[in-house]
Amino acid sequence: MAQENVLTVSGSKNASQQQLYLHHGIASRAFERRFNLADYVKVASADLVNGLLSIDLVREIPEAMRPRQIQIGGSTPA
Repeated sequence: MAQENVLTVSGSKNASQQQLYLHHGIASRAFERRFNLADYVKVASADLVNGLLSIDLVREIPEAMRPRQIQIGGSTPA
């Protein structure tokens, strides 16, 4: 969930996925983590592959705030 420059990542284990393990090395408790995003940063996508969460962030600067090039005209000698 992303709102007002804050990205919130949360997770919990489904109760229906109860399995019997001999050793369960990673804790399976619920979590929530919040990240402050810079201005004009948007979440493009998120993927969960092999237990690794990847979140792609994109900086979209408005056209009015982008640097621009201005031609400087010179006076012609008379």
